[in-house]
Amino acid sequence: MSRAELLNLFVSCPGGVEALLEQELRAVLPKGKIEALRGGCAVRAEAEGVLIINLESRLAQRVLVELIEGGYRHEDDLYALARQVDWERWITPRHTIKVDTTAHRSPLKSLNFATLRVKDAICDTLRDATGERPSVDTYAPDLPVVLHVGEERAALYVDTSGEPLFKRGWRVDKGDAPLKETLAAAMLAAAGWKGTPDTGGALHDPCCGSGTIPIEAALIASGAAPGIMRRFAFEAQLPFQPLQNRWAELKRAAQARVHAPAVPIYASDVAFRMVDFARRNAERAGVAQYIQFNGGDALERPAPQLPEGMPGTLMMNPPYGERIEVRGKAAAVREHSGSEQRDATDDFFPRLASHWKRGYTQASAGWTAWMLSPDMKLPTKMRLKESRRFPMWNGPIECRLFRFDLVAGSARAPRSEVANAEPND
Repeated sequence: MSRAELLNLFVSCPGGVEALLEQELRAVLPKGKIEALRGGCAVRAEAEGVLIINLESRLAQRVLVELIEGGYRHEDDLYALARQVDWERWITPRHTIKVDTTAHRSPLKSLNFATLRVKDAICDTLRDATGERPSVDTYAPDLPVVLHVGEERAALYVDTSGEPLFKRGWRVDKGDAPLKETLAAAMLAAAGWKGTPDTGGALHDPCCGSGTIPIEAALIASGAAPGIMRRFAFEAQLPFQPLQNRWAELKRAAQARVHAPAVPIYASDVAFRMVDFARRNAERAGVAQYIQFNGGDALERPAPQLPEGMPGTLMMNPPYGERIEVRGKAAAVREHSGSEQRDATDDFFPRLASHWKRGYTQASAGWTAWMLSPDMKLPTKMRLKESRRFPMWNGPIECRLFRFDLVAGSARAPRSEVANAEPND
């Protein structure tokens, strides 16, 4: 593969984030051909683009190189399809492989057998060419291969990321049902928060858990590349070996541009244990000095004092569903209500809205609150009128990111938003 050869890539992302990912990719790859699709974006770019997306994308889950696509009817057709790929361009027998299979309305009865046939095709190709077969490594393979089978057609991809890109390398301490880093970054992107006084201002997460949202915010505000702390599968793959010097240059440039944020970032949680987790994660990410951590109930924590004229952004992924129980003041109300059937969230959300109205509407430039929730009736529960809602998937959970403008008196006119915002109900 020559440096200038164009590759067909599929860059995957969480559901609902496709339009945001397209915007991001156009910024980091201005010369690439990019199109938003369901579940990600199709990209046509040179091999260097693989390096840049893996290093710089905050929203992508994986960067896949499409190898071949064709029709199939049974597993032997998949073996024949895989045999058409020149696997010697990608690995030697000393490398390790792994094949994963995804399906959409496939007629095959066994995806495991389909996976096995593709694995056999790769090994047989290398054996015929060299007399040796590569080994399988299910944990950290040099060549992760993805087979996708649809109703009539199948495609083979090489995964250049290895571990999914939400694994930035800094989160070790975790709470219950932690938010993925890519979804936290998508929430900030949907809000238009870029870490400057003119793009969201200060940031505060009063339900920070293990710190994903404020840490992602600090990385954005300081200009740090999301992939700077980790390794990628492409580093062992043959087509990218000629780009080793360029890869070193990209990493050096990413390190050199890091700077102190221009806005303050605050994080708090009712569980002091989680605050300790968040602080340790922030230290590993190299941004602890940019975040002010506190313990305290979101229903009682006062609004941070901001510089005159600076707006503030509240960004929350509050407890919901089976994720985690509401604690603090709302839980205490439930315990004293005499009714075990009463859901603490019935108290938490209206009380939170009241707290916001008392404490977050007095700032000179105002606060804007963003909340991720699967409850489409959340604004009614909070007795607030949302100004925007964005569809997003938190794993298998369909959610909405609601925006509430916390301004004394009449609501502010909403700022322009990205294209995937839903109209108000």
